[in-house]
Amino acid sequence: MPNRAYTYYDLTASICSVCYEKVEAKIIFEEERVYLVKRCLKHGPEKVLISTDKDYYLKCRHYIKPSEMPHRFNTPIRYGCPYDCGLCPDHEQHSCLTLIEVTDRCNLECPICYANSSPHREQFRSLQVIESMLDAVVANEKEPDVVQISGGEPTIHPEFFAILDAAKARPIRHLMINTNGIKIAQDREFVRKLAAYMPGIEIYLQFDSLEPHVLKELRGADLSMIREKALYHLNEFGLSTTLVVTVKRGLNDDQLGSILNYAIQQPAVRGVTFQPIQEAGRLDQYDPGEHRLTLSEVRTKILEQSDLFDSDDLIPVPCHPDALAMAYALKLGEEVLPLTGLLPPDMLLEGGRNTIVFEQDAELRAKMNQLFSLSQTPESTPSSLRELLCCLPKVEAPASLSYENVFRVLIMQFMDARDLDIRSVKRSCVHIAHPDGRIIPFDTYNLFYRDGLEERLTPIRSKIEGE
Repeated sequence: MPNRAYTYYDLTASICSVCYEKVEAKIIFEEERVYLVKRCLKHGPEKVLISTDKDYYLKCRHYIKPSEMPHRFNTPIRYGCPYDCGLCPDHEQHSCLTLIEVTDRCNLECPICYANSSPHREQFRSLQVIESMLDAVVANEKEPDVVQISGGEPTIHPEFFAILDAAKARPIRHLMINTNGIKIAQDREFVRKLAAYMPGIEIYLQFDSLEPHVLKELRGADLSMIREKALYHLNEFGLSTTLVVTVKRGLNDDQLGSILNYAIQQPAVRGVTFQPIQEAGRLDQYDPGEHRLTLSEVRTKILEQSDLFDSDDLIPVPCHPDALAMAYALKLGEEVLPLTGLLPPDMLLEGGRNTIVFEQDAELRAKMNQLFSLSQTPESTPSSLRELLCCLPKVEAPASLSYENVFRVLIMQFMDARDLDIRSVKRSCVHIAHPDGRIIPFDTYNLFYRDGLEERLTPIRSKIEGE
């Protein structure tokens, strides 16, 4: 009998990238790569690469933990995923991280901005609206793990410190400031005031490259001196910082190792987050072949370009393994010690399969799930590390272990209309608070719920109601 040129693996649902109606989608393996294949009856077939590494894709299937739910849901199930976002009762993961966008205004006009922020947008959300958004997150989470103040550029909001006061007055375990660093670079007194909010605050600093031409293409300006000055101030005041790298194929995907090496040398930097470009906002009409990178490809490039981690160190995050990969290391003086790879292979693997056998050790499983979670905070991380290291024969945790000893690498991939996998959407744990009180997955927010985009759903919802 004739064979297909591919291996059929599974069936899921997606959307047509033209009309956004839901369609069936096959997951197939072809030449060690993984593709999403779908067909809209109106607009024809689509074939989208979702992983360059079949083995890693299969490995992700074994890093799934039971769903952790919010304390309440915000919208009913009426039209089906992804048309009910808010969170609806059909969602399978609470908010590990929730963004609060305080303004659409920005002091840059980045060509890759998913939010279409710019100096020409005037809106600053009022403190009253922002507090209601914070209250919505608290109502869902009781004690939110991580809340990120974002924009636009949040540091230019005229009530910026009042916003921080409002956030710190609520039971939020960890607060992040998502920033391009211009204010931090130019105003030392501003940074000194920010540092007064420690502990429990971290700077999420845009940091795409060490080379000016990359910054000009991604951000529209050479910000290399701005980034250098911003890190100088952050190091001076010891303000915990994560460097955030937006990765574009053929532009800065060969610099991931050098960025990691640079980050490790910065006293205030606790880690690096790599984010492949999401086709949203100003990138909505780009040819995906020009810039699309998968999580697995970014992971491979990190392993190729840096000797800090081995393959067993950079693993799927259990709450959303398709979209998140993470590695932890311990900084002990000038030594950087990867942690995940210290687990004995016979404990990690069973029978040559990529299956973590945590079920053989419930205590270790619980500690690893706790450690490799987006909900981990600076206050809880040292304790979790110390408990984990006590289980390992090769490392003795120093009594003075603190958040300054932690270095983490995170790969965070967001889906767009082309690669949207409904199974994965349901596990999304990075959400955005809508001003009307809904809490919406980052992926679908940028597709359907930002600004006036929800009008895209009107004909689809009407059709569903008519049926």
